[in-house]
Amino acid sequence: MGLAVLALPTILLGLDMTVLHLAAPILSADLAPSSSQLLWIVDVYGFAVAGLLITMGTVGDRIGRRRLLMIGAAGFAVASVLAAFATSPELLIAARALLGLAGATLMPSTLSLISNMFRDPKQRQFAIAVWMTNFMIGGMAGPLIGGVLLEHFWWGSVFLIGVPPLLILLAAAPVLLPEFGNPGAGRIDLTSVVLSTGAIVAVVYGLKETAKDGPHLTPIAVMVIGLVAGYTFVRRQLGLAEPLLDLRLFRLAGFSVSLGAQTFGLFVLAAMQFLTVQYFQLVLGMTPLEAGLWMLPTMVTGIIGTLGAPLVLRWLRAGTAMTAGFLVAIPGLALMALSGRLQVVIGLAIVGIGIQVVLALTYDLVVGSAPPERAGVASGMGETGTELGMALGVAVAGSLVTAIYRSQVTEETLPQGIPSAARDTLGSAVAVAEQLPAPLAREVLELTRGAYTDGVQAAVLVSAGILAVLAVATATLLRRPRRAGVPDTLDS
Repeated sequence: MGLAVLALPTILLGLDMTVLHLAAPILSADLAPSSSQLLWIVDVYGFAVAGLLITMGTVGDRIGRRRLLMIGAAGFAVASVLAAFATSPELLIAARALLGLAGATLMPSTLSLISNMFRDPKQRQFAIAVWMTNFMIGGMAGPLIGGVLLEHFWWGSVFLIGVPPLLILLAAAPVLLPEFGNPGAGRIDLTSVVLSTGAIVAVVYGLKETAKDGPHLTPIAVMVIGLVAGYTFVRRQLGLAEPLLDLRLFRLAGFSVSLGAQTFGLFVLAAMQFLTVQYFQLVLGMTPLEAGLWMLPTMVTGIIGTLGAPLVLRWLRAGTAMTAGFLVAIPGLALMALSGRLQVVIGLAIVGIGIQVVLALTYDLVVGSAPPERAGVASGMGETGTELGMALGVAVAGSLVTAIYRSQVTEETLPQGIPSAARDTLGSAVAVAEQLPAPLAREVLELTRGAYTDGVQAAVLVSAGILAVLAVATATLLRRPRRAGVPDTLDS
């Protein structure tokens, strides 16, 4: 019963990473955010979670994991209401950041409680598998649930769906979940937290603003500051007795390659899912519900890939299976690049099954490749890689599409007298076209939808290149043969 309670926030975390993708076009028409603001609305949540996961794990050890879980659940519910009724892009970005802060408390708390509640190794393995499956189901169900809600309610409804489960958790947790803590846990290095989060946010801000307006002094300066902060963070971690991130783990080829495969595999998958739901609605003119239904094949193949990964290991080593997964996904991306409804649906489904096979293997490989005494640290870094990969995928792919869109949709290429909002995002262009006479609207939509499609195709080709590099890396660096009766540790 305790495991069922812990399933509630786990499903919700996965759901919140993807449900907003479907609402983005409607949200754009209502709040009229700029292209960079829209990307921040979508992915500031993931950056906040990634930047604070390990810190919150230490906080949970100090104040109690159940207590932190309940604090995070209450904060998540409040932030969800704030997001649902936000009246401006700035307020929605702030609410999403608060959601990320609260979300960072939920994931390490649930996993830590599971590890303490289930002492029997077989029971613990099953409980962790349930935990991982719930997160995956939440992420895959996001587009479908979002489509149903957006068919009948306003865009804020996608945030409110998480409030009732969190209220159930707050009522049930004191009864069904035991309290665990470690008063002797290591101290929290706030300087490292600020440096790591600042580095990520500054670099991504520079990328987005450069994509929006071209190279300018301010975004370039911010990117440089972010890179300096990142360098300082790395130097600090190497000198601390209790670092926030144990970077020495990256000396293990198995750990670094597996974590890279996990992070960038999710980078590609999140980017393609985000761009696809925008393409369905803004280019092909689907309703949110129709777009959610057309995402069902990807949900199904993703589940098949996850559940089929253990079967693949009966014939292939883990490293070879990961290479095969990436190689399967590349033709799917090639099919997506052709555009068209069926091509995109079938291509994304192929991408989903290939990458999900990889992701089903990487979590255990990341933890298993580290020495036993550092398994907890490796687990935290794996969770961070998951959130960071998904957030970066949306941010970088979205910035690339924005840059190409704005290079083609200019004052010179648009018909005379068209509002400047059409040059910012495709969502704004569609809203503008609805107010124009039919012939002029068709001309505007043909130009803007073509520019957006070109951007998506460029993002697809870049993603194919990333998967090709990952396939080569896993094939060449994870070649250690399996020892009889011992799982792949992948340390070379």
